Amino acid sequence: MTDTGEIRSVLVANRGEIARRIFRTCRELGIATVAVYSDADAGAAHVREADVAVRLPGEAAGETYLRGELLVKAALAAGADAVHPGYGFLSESHEFAAAVADAGLVWVGPPPAAIAAMASKTRAKELMAAAGVPLLAPVDPAAAGAGDLPLLVKAAAGGGGRGMRIVRELDALESELASARAEAAAAFGDGEVFVEPYVEGGRHVEVQVLADAHGTVWTLGTRDCSLQRRHQKVIEEAPAPGLPDALRDALHRAAAQAARAIDYRGAGTVEFLVSGDGRAYFLEMNTRLQVEHPVTEEIYRLDLVALQLAVAEGRPLPDALPEPRGHAVEARLYAEDPAADWQPGTGTVHRIEVPGGVRLDSGIRDGDRVSVHYDPMLAKVIAWAPTRAEAVRKLAGALERATLHGPVTNRDLLVRSLRHPEFAAGRLDTGFYDRNLGALTAPETAGDALCALAAALADAHGRSRFGGFRNVPAGPQTKRYAHGEAVHEVRYRLGRDGLAAEGFPGVRLLGLAADEVVLEVDGVRRTFAVARYGDRVYVDSALGARALTALPRFPDPSTRREPGSLLAPMPGTVVRIADGLAEGDHVTAGQVLLWLEAMKMEHKITAPAAGTLTALPARTGQQVEVGTLLAVVTD
Repeated sequence: MTDTGEIRSVLVANRGEIARRIFRTCRELGIATVAVYSDADAGAAHVREADVAVRLPGEAAGETYLRGELLVKAALAAGADAVHPGYGFLSESHEFAAAVADAGLVWVGPPPAAIAAMASKTRAKELMAAAGVPLLAPVDPAAAGAGDLPLLVKAAAGGGGRGMRIVRELDALESELASARAEAAAAFGDGEVFVEPYVEGGRHVEVQVLADAHGTVWTLGTRDCSLQRRHQKVIEEAPAPGLPDALRDALHRAAAQAARAIDYRGAGTVEFLVSGDGRAYFLEMNTRLQVEHPVTEEIYRLDLVALQLAVAEGRPLPDALPEPRGHAVEARLYAEDPAADWQPGTGTVHRIEVPGGVRLDSGIRDGDRVSVHYDPMLAKVIAWAPTRAEAVRKLAGALERATLHGPVTNRDLLVRSLRHPEFAAGRLDTGFYDRNLGALTAPETAGDALCALAAALADAHGRSRFGGFRNVPAGPQTKRYAHGEAVHEVRYRLGRDGLAAEGFPGVRLLGLAADEVVLEVDGVRRTFAVARYGDRVYVDSALGARALTALPRFPDPSTRREPGSLLAPMPGTVVRIADGLAEGDHVTAGQVLLWLEAMKMEHKITAPAAGTLTALPARTGQQVEVGTLLAVVTD
């Protein structure tokens, strides 16, 4: 830092989307930027955008982004005078904050003592109770009875849904406690958990706070983050819709109380659970910038990162808090399959493009790979409009028209969620996906056959020798494509009289290129954009987006597996095998056999049907690739 107190160079102790977000503000302010990167991130967008970058040898987070001593060393080596932690990783580590300060660097975040006060959810609740902030009373698991159900087991440290379990049967409490402790210890290095009542039908509402060293505490409105999967947020919005003024004011007061109680500095978020009868309870305080901070920025027209930097420089917040206007909604675009138990995807993102008119915060560029080592979030898409209905419509439309070629994503789920009657009416609670996931992930098959036809025609044109319309082979053609569980066989002929395709009597070919097919379907002109990467074919049109797999005419017999084979659905690590499980055991349908950890989440591998476990080659600690044989269950 200069003699005038100005920050000249910032190292962002993070990666991906949040690193790029912070770099963007630093560039606008004339502040130099320093990136850190693991070997898995050597070609990542945040590395290419920084002024300088420092390698952290290794791939896993525990070897790289969670090594505080390496991050401090990198900042000093690069000549940075400040460290911004972003979110996740070490952003809520008071030890890391203190180490940064001890090295003579500026910590762009709250004081270590404030972080420590909120680091444990159990200690935070004790502090908030003393400050008069309402909260749920803890439950002693040893004394819990049937009348206390349902219960929520929560990790005392960390966040992101790790170490959380809902318990609806008393007999399951002990095993869920053990499971939560194991996951929390692996994720945060702290296996402490606690138990509290689980509020059915509750809303997750939070208040953004911003405080300086001169006694000013801002409460920047509310956000609703109720739409969650695995206790992780999916869609967020500001302001939280439908809150009575009295409740909104009470949440603002409680959030300010919480910040003042720990002498807070910088940006933070106080999270509440609002029950169906309108009572609010303190959940936790996140002593960092939140993933969903853009919706607050949009309605207040503020740059929260710029304000974080100003507070870190010792400057006071402006005298007046800007008036909020309009409504903003954010959707988290993940590489995951909601219909397959939210299974994350990996691989190359060939193309990611979202139409203009919305804000796109992303850590991914075309050609980047989604790694198994980190969170599968591709981007955050944020829409602002004068009213909630307009913002929701704008966001849904932008997502629907986005071009996404690469791993499977949750895009369709996001669009359907935004257009669901409950969401449109502002009837929000954390059980939304428990009730609606089946309908929201039902396969959309209308138009599949037309998309397969477009893919076949584009492929034939692209493979023709000269690439001209008249050089497409005129003989009978057969192509096979898989979409999900369905296989579409396309039979057609292109001749002097145009297109003749089996099963498409009302279809005429109007235009043909390797990347675009124009068809007239019963008098309606439809354009299909087609892109091929290996055997994957992406077809985008007004009928929706389809990711097809081109199949050979004759299946390869060497790829067949023994019936009942359970294969690894993603690269990862076998973290646990069910207690006492051994070959020869009888298993029931849906029984959990083992747990696979990948991309910051645990995934259960279950028996597909009742039968005998005839093979169990998986071992605890084993690193597996997609398709690795884990177990075999024989009927």
